[in-house]
Amino acid sequence: MTTTPDTAGGAASATGYASVFDTPVTGRWSAPGRVNLIGEHTDYNDGFVLPFAIDRRATVTVGVRDDRLLRVASTFEEGVNEISLDALDPASMTGWPAYVFGIAWALQTAPERATTPSFAAAGGDLSTIDLSAVPGLDVFVESEVPVGAGLSSSAALECSAAVAMTELWSLDLGRETLAAVGQLSENEAVGAPTGIMDQSASLLGRADSAVFLDCRSLDSEVVDLGFGASDLEVLVVDTHVEHAHATGGYVDRRASCERGAEAMGVSSLRDLDADDLPRAAELLDDETYRRVRHVVTENQRVLDTVKALRTEGPTAIGALLDASHVSMRDDFEISVPELDLAVETAQRAGALGARMTGGGFGGSAIALVRSADREAVAEAVTTAFAEAGYTAPTVFTVHAAEGARRDG
Repeated sequence: MTTTPDTAGGAASATGYASVFDTPVTGRWSAPGRVNLIGEHTDYNDGFVLPFAIDRRATVTVGVRDDRLLRVASTFEEGVNEISLDALDPASMTGWPAYVFGIAWALQTAPERATTPSFAAAGGDLSTIDLSAVPGLDVFVESEVPVGAGLSSSAALECSAAVAMTELWSLDLGRETLAAVGQLSENEAVGAPTGIMDQSASLLGRADSAVFLDCRSLDSEVVDLGFGASDLEVLVVDTHVEHAHATGGYVDRRASCERGAEAMGVSSLRDLDADDLPRAAELLDDETYRRVRHVVTENQRVLDTVKALRTEGPTAIGALLDASHVSMRDDFEISVPELDLAVETAQRAGALGARMTGGGFGGSAIALVRSADREAVAEAVTTAFAEAGYTAPTVFTVHAAEGARRDG
């Protein structure tokens, strides 16, 4: 019932490159999608998150050109899109190519953003970035990260392009700085007001580990998940309910958090804890209060999850995953019936814990299951969707994997 990732390792990208471009291949780079184990909508509130990179990746095969053109093509759309490195402008970037073009623009723009929070926290000397004389590139993209599933296919593409460009253009930039580059691109070139979590997970991930990230300081720690030793797996249920972060509810939720922080007299909701909630209930309207309550309690759940992993092991985190979903469903109101059904069915079928993951309004749910229960849980969810008349979900396991890298 569950599916496994494509293990071709970029073969389609190399073949596709040769069918479109005539410049020699210089190399191949890849970066993973991510599952956020817990910590939803806390990243842009300067809070805590606990994502892990997954064993599904976006791959870019790249060749160096002798002019200043940046050209991109992919397995999922015919044709070639191009832009001059001398005319990078977010206003003219549309569709999926913006995820690649935007990285080049963000690298070019980074020195001007050195004092912004993400770049300042990342450190590094941005003044050394100079794209005025670097060569153009031909880039061919393939991805095994499902699009619209809440597994950050966008960050996987951004980060694979970022590590390729950094190497080919001889830019001395650390992984934390590249995460800030990816966030800048997604915010201004793509137009999605996301935080820095997805890019950080894609760049910093390690096998069987999660990245515990403080989104204010950008301090990160690798936390051993211990799923392998405990014979546990993460089951992903892709509901195929599409979402779009650049529009709609995601933008509204972020604005609501900003209003709540302003009304409470703090720079971000990170500065509040459970003791502040009674005052928030008095000052805020009901909807804004519930948005604030989700962020405050979710931050604490991340901290509690990290503590449980370190002191009790992964079997102790199930109730925290369950509570996170309830908070997203009732307080942040970003779940949908398909996600609720996936979570509730997985819990009844024996999952240790389950929650929706990602920005919400569609995408995927995750369930922490014993390996012996994987097929039974997957079968129960698939049957429940059929009985409800929903589109059949895609159910598969993911494992915590290495971050962005050069593959060849």
